[in-house]
Order: sequence, then structure tokens, then C-alpha cells
Amino acid sequence: MSARDVMALGRRITALTGAGVSLESGVVRFRFDAESFLTSARVRGEVWRSWLDDPLWTAEPNAAHRALAGLQRAGRVRSLLTQNVDGLHQRAGSAVLELHGSMARVVCVSCGVTGAMGDVLDRVRAGDVPPDCAVCGGVLRPAAVAFGEPLDDDVVRAARMAVLDCDVMLVVGTSLTVEPAARLVPLAAKAGAAVVICTLDPTPYDSVAAAVVREPAATALPELAAVPVVATGPIRTWGDPSTW
Repeated sequence: MSARDVMALGRRITALTGAGVSLESGVVRFRFDAESFLTSARVRGEVWRSWLDDPLWTAEPNAAHRALAGLQRAGRVRSLLTQNVDGLHQRAGSAVLELHGSMARVVCVSCGVTGAMGDVLDRVRAGDVPPDCAVCGGVLRPAAVAFGEPLDDDVVRAARMAVLDCDVMLVVGTSLTVEPAARLVPLAAKAGAAVVICTLDPTPYDSVAAAVVREPAATALPELAAVPVVATGPIRTWGDPSTW
């Protein structure tokens, strides 16, 4: 079965996206070492300065982001799960579940107050390095999951429900080597969803996919999103009691 054949059956799609979706927007994978960031003011200062000119702040959504947003507006993508922290899906008009948080926000590790990343970057430009919490003087960090940190339990639970409540799981631009996000793919397949994996390189879960596409996301997704639905009848999923 081809990816187009699978998409023609997809009326209740859950999408999972990774860094490959944003590559053509000029965004590279974001990672930072939480332990050194939290324990060393010198490291925090260096990292904050390095973020000032990150291409993330000027990036624009590409054709892949727009295609997924269109599928969501059409009611076909019911859940969009992303490992990305760049906010480009949201800027394209999608509602998302952020598995790894967001670089658009900051949080104080001491008092929990949150704020806008842009405001803190303005402080860094003005020489306030490293920027501390204006409320309690604690350490400010991005509201994004750092390398090695666990995901929020509620977020993981919502993601699992989303992959149990789909007839097609569309996986785009992720290597499927980062847990627990990667485990969502075999979970969807076991629940009866047809999995489409769109990545440039092989993944550990290609074998459970109904179709694999080896094209850039910005090329493949607009074509797949344009495939009309031909499926009829009731939709059967594990996650939606109304379809039991």
C-alpha cells in the first residue's frame, strides 16, 4: 500500500512531528544540558548569549507546517503531537500538544513563575546576563525539555490517548530514537492504526509502518494532504468510546 492509499483512508489522523519538519525553515534541533545550565552561572551566561541570534526567532512556517494546519482545519488531523519547541506549527495555525515544551516561554526553577522568552532575550541584549527571575531571583530556564529530562506525565498520557484514537498515524521528520515519543508509533500500530512514516532516513519502526516515504517533509506533506478521503462507514479506534 502506498502512502497516498493510506491517506485516502485517513479520517481521524494523529500526526507526530520532529525536527525534520522545520529543517526547511532553517531551524535545527534544539538541545541544552540542564545540569550544567542550572548549576553554573557562567554556562548560563554563555548559553543565553548564544540564543540571541538563533535562527529560531526569525524562522517562518514552511509547506509542511501549512499542510498539517490545513488537514487540521479540515477536521482530518484530530491531534498534532510535536517534539519541536520552535512554535512553527502554531504560527501556521495548528493546535498542538507540545511533547518537549516550548522555547517561546521561560520558567523560574524556584518559584515557577512563567514569562515570554522575547522579554528575557531583551534583558540579555541589555547586558543582564545571566537573567534571573524578577520575582524571586531564581534561575530562569526555557520551558522546553532539556536532554535527558523526563516528559510531563500528563502530556505523555494525552499523547497516548491521541494515538489510540486514530485510524492513521502520520509520522513526519523524526528519527524515532527519542523515548517515550518513539514508543507512540508501535502503540498506534498495535491499536489498529495504519502508520505512515515520512523521513529522509530509516527509523527503528519502519517495519510497523503501512507506508514509508523518503522525501523532505515540505515536499511530501502537501502532496499527501491533498489526497481526498475515499473511506466510508464507521471509524473504529481504541480511544473513542463513541466508536466502540
